[in-house]
Amino acid sequence: MTSILKVNQIQDIGGNTIVSSDGSGGFTSNLPAQPQNAFRNIIINGDMSIAQRSTSVASVTTSDYRTCDRFKVDVETIGTYTISQSTDVPTGEGFATSLKIDCTTADASPASSDALIIRQLIEGQNLQYLRKGTASALSTTLSFWVKSTKTGDIQVNLRDLDNSRMISYTATINSANTWEKKTVTFAGDTTGALGNDNGASLQLEWFLDSGSDYSSGTFSSSWTSFSAANRNVNGTLDLADNTANDFYLTGVQLEAGTTASDFEFLPYDVNLQRCFRYAYKLGNIRLTKGRESDRSRDGTYVMPVEMRASVSVPSITTTAGRSISVFNQTNKSFVMNAVANSDGENADVTSQVVVSAEL
Repeated sequence: MTSILKVNQIQDIGGNTIVSSDGSGGFTSNLPAQPQNAFRNIIINGDMSIAQRSTSVASVTTSDYRTCDRFKVDVETIGTYTISQSTDVPTGEGFATSLKIDCTTADASPASSDALIIRQLIEGQNLQYLRKGTASALSTTLSFWVKSTKTGDIQVNLRDLDNSRMISYTATINSANTWEKKTVTFAGDTTGALGNDNGASLQLEWFLDSGSDYSSGTFSSSWTSFSAANRNVNGTLDLADNTANDFYLTGVQLEAGTTASDFEFLPYDVNLQRCFRYAYKLGNIRLTKGRESDRSRDGTYVMPVEMRASVSVPSITTTAGRSISVFNQTNKSFVMNAVANSDGENADVTSQVVVSAEL
């Protein structure tokens, strides 16, 4: 005789019902829904939580990666700024940090070629699922939080660098000193496939100020051929015109589809590992006795992740002030060599420089 065990519900070890009978012979799961489409955010470090290079850099007059990883600030002869990772964030939205641009020397009359831009470059091999350049090209939706000490319009552009194309959006800051969320859907582009490689294929950019070289063209909210003159046609924020001006950005998300989902918060370690592909801050290093000569010290530094390309290593010195030679750079490692003053001396490196494979 076969015994049949009828079960009306299943509980976890805490006594919570996780599966129950639906009364008609079936069962209903009470397990929490699992998140779908992990890593849906095309933007890396959109919550500005990672800042390997510095949390604040003053007297900025040139273009470079300064603070928050993956976000480059272009300052093209248009004033002076302090760029920082700020704790000023939208209340109750889960963010802890933002990117802050603080004007410290004004330029109220920028020359025609001047510009102030925040941008992120994106590898083509991370974008193939968007099907750009085909009849089934997917739309993308951009959302971000913004705050400024003044009101005005910001032109936000999505640029196809492989095919010299662009689509634009005007984000209006309605209230000064108030966090506002902006959302726009960019149509899919059936023209121009993106390169399936580690090169820069898309650029997302926020124009905060510029001269006439960037504003004398035509604004287009549809995909069109790129022209530098079209990049800031609708921009009126003019952040460079007064030293009282500040600008904040956080919660940047670009995703496939026509709806903006909630911001995808990643664990800190996961976000950091993604940033390591483009930049990595070296810790303290000791070069011990090498084999080339009694006083030659060398060693191979292996990167924690495979970086995007062969690394660029800035000037490194030891505690004794001796320069270190760097060679055999790849996207996985590089070799350092220093010559000590005495046979028994080690060469300590404490400068903690950032090696880069940025786009």
